[in-house]
Amino acid sequence: MAVTSAGVLLYRLAGGAAEVLIAHMGGPYWASKDAGAWSLPKGEYEERAESALDAAKREFREELGIDPPDGPFAELGTFPYSSGKRVTVFIADGADFELEGLEFGEFELEWPPRSGRTQTFPEVDRVEWVSFAEARERLVKGQRPAIDRLEEQLAEAS
Repeated sequence: MAVTSAGVLLYRLAGGAAEVLIAHMGGPYWASKDAGAWSLPKGEYEERAESALDAAKREFREELGIDPPDGPFAELGTFPYSSGKRVTVFIADGADFELEGLEFGEFELEWPPRSGRTQTFPEVDRVEWVSFAEARERLVKGQRPAIDRLEEQLAEAS
């Protein structure tokens, strides 16, 4: 059975240019990487236990330590990874979303590998507003089509 995830992709129009909020993945594996090491705030959920939108909002809160904007939220689509994982992405206007007060969630990992020691790492270690072009460079490959879809929708709306 495919893993399902849901996430929130905030966007804003700043001075005529569109930007999206992305997060650099935390932990030792991603520490020295930039290209392909960013993600939208998202996480796994069980479709029988909660809706995709509820999961996306929960994961946003867990990863960034702050609630997402009140919305409205629109479902952008579900995007498959080459691994078979599927990510349902919801968009919302983040024009008033401030980056102050973020308290990144944490996870535990045996590190170094096979050491028997468990360490705690942040789920994400920083967030940034970036252009669509920059987001395409930085996001993990499976999430890049979400940027294309958002760009198409914004172009159609204008």
